[in-house]
Amino acid sequence: MQSISAQRLPKQQIRIMFDRARELEQGGRKIIHLEIGRPDFDTPPHIVEAAVRALRDGKHHYSANAGILELRQAVANKYRNEYGMSYDPGSEIVITNGVAEGVFLAVNALLNPGDQVLIPDPRWVNYAPDAFTALTEPVSYTLVKEEGFQPDPEEIASLITPRTRMLLLASPSNPTGGVIGPEVFEQLARLAIERDLVVVSDEIYEKIIYPPALHICAASLEGLRERTIVLNGLSKFYSMTGWRLGFALGPQTLIDPILRYHQYMITSTTTFAQWGGVMALQGDQGPSLAMVEKFRKRRDYLADAVDRLPGFSCTKPSGAFYLFPSIAETGLSGKELSQLLLEEAGVATVAGEHFGRRGAGHIRISYTNSLENLKEAVEKIQAVTRTL
Repeated sequence: MQSISAQRLPKQQIRIMFDRARELEQGGRKIIHLEIGRPDFDTPPHIVEAAVRALRDGKHHYSANAGILELRQAVANKYRNEYGMSYDPGSEIVITNGVAEGVFLAVNALLNPGDQVLIPDPRWVNYAPDAFTALTEPVSYTLVKEEGFQPDPEEIASLITPRTRMLLLASPSNPTGGVIGPEVFEQLARLAIERDLVVVSDEIYEKIIYPPALHICAASLEGLRERTIVLNGLSKFYSMTGWRLGFALGPQTLIDPILRYHQYMITSTTTFAQWGGVMALQGDQGPSLAMVEKFRKRRDYLADAVDRLPGFSCTKPSGAFYLFPSIAETGLSGKELSQLLLEEAGVATVAGEHFGRRGAGHIRISYTNSLENLKEAVEKIQAVTRTL
């Protein structure tokens, strides 16, 4: 027995590939993991120590549903200092169980069954399933590959119907690494205002961005602050994926229903982890900046190397830590090739089809592994693809 929404939920292919890779490892195979979207660096020690200190000091009981005030204040300070934006930590910020919960909350707390939400394609795997759980309809808009995987405002305008209530944006993007530029963002802002859309902006890769690209906070655009939920967190830039700390910012009219949904789902995020989050935002940023520089060097090497592989075509992404090369000329689907690379080459990737219909003919490669392992992975991939 299962609900209608559960019947619509696909199995998470990233985890299927990860689990299969683990099986092969347990059987004695060496696997180079390029499938999971998590930094391969430890959380910086000063953040870990702050959480340990919180445990020792007895800061391990329930917090307020919205999170400890100190972390909400640190988030508010971040947005004031970096974007000149003012958020009330008492009524306009909720600490979530990662951005994953934030997307779920935004869709389920702000939309009604039958409403439509515009989502990118290719996209992060959670967007469409989150819409399914709310019995809403996800409507895909294209991230144009030839334009660096940016959305086309004219196409988005053509997709809007009387049932469209929400526009979901992601910049930098998973799986493409695309970054929305200023002119496109301004067009999207005007469109959201004209069509009275709520904007949900997934900005988890905000700090993992490579010059000359620049990150734009959606809510900072004229007219968007009062209709935008900004979702961000600590998982990527601070290598805190397992800590499950995200945050949602927005006007009280939008945050209040999100908070009410959140309090019944998980009560609050882990209290001592939140004290680590305070240190992450207020402490030394050096380790995280050094990590991003290593990602840039990996990107520069891997994008060029993959582009030279038989049947591959790859451009350098502007953000995040993913490549999304076309593999159409290999004659295989993304699923076929990713399985072949895992079983024959010992290199774990993810089929592009899992990220939406327009991901077909691609695979996602996460360069969250050492440069030495990336070079070995390229050699192994080349040995397999040469025979195709």
